[in-house]
Amino acid sequence: MALIPVQDFQHTLYEVRRHICRITLNRPERRNALNPRAYAEIEAAFRHASADPEARCVIVTGADPSFCSGEDVKEMMTGEARSEPATPRVKFEPTPAAMAVIECDKPVIAAVNGPAMGWGMELALYADIRIASEKAVFAELFVKRGLVCDVGGFWKLPSIVGYSVAAELLFTGDPINAKEAVRIGLVREITAHQDVVRAAEYLAGRIASNPPLALVAMKQGLRRASPGDPRELGAWAIETIYRLFATEDHREGVKSFLEKRSPVFVGR
Repeated sequence: MALIPVQDFQHTLYEVRRHICRITLNRPERRNALNPRAYAEIEAAFRHASADPEARCVIVTGADPSFCSGEDVKEMMTGEARSEPATPRVKFEPTPAAMAVIECDKPVIAAVNGPAMGWGMELALYADIRIASEKAVFAELFVKRGLVCDVGGFWKLPSIVGYSVAAELLFTGDPINAKEAVRIGLVREITAHQDVVRAAEYLAGRIASNPPLALVAMKQGLRRASPGDPRELGAWAIETIYRLFATEDHREGVKSFLEKRSPVFVGR
């Protein structure tokens, strides 16, 4: 499928200045929740940035008040549209937006200006460096919806915070604030809310002042050093998510969230 041209973006802002590419999720009225169009624009934005000779470093952030609140639950996760299990003939592929960020050959900094929930936390994990505002909150919410995380929680999170801490975050789905995120090594630093993008731009400027070919090679080397194959793991995650969409527990997780009550899970 062809990438969406930058000029046709509806939910994403894309700009390059002084060799720094800034990608901003721009659905503030939905707290930058992701629908299919938004996922496609994230994929396109990072593919464009990776191929853009003017871009030497990428910043990803969100339009206030959130970084990214994850999938648009009301639009995408009722469970009704995905209630049937896949047939054996279905070929599962990793999330294209995830792979576009992971495979971006430019250093990526996440300026986490608010809640990074579910796939929003996944997006932050795909970045090479994370800087958080004092209002940032992180949560791998998937288990609370009867699902598993995408490739970020499995492939990146344990290498960033260690297996035990990653397991706790994934198994509980509980949120952590910016101070706790710094303590466990998830983020590099906390800034005042109004300064988080500025801090990311300062760091991006220091990175972008270096030789671009060496930066690309450095990024490729880091990716090679990471254990496992993210594409294979990502395909397994999507296959598992697809299967779990058909469960009663997934539907209960979503229904209880929309109804603002505690869920009752039954193991089916």
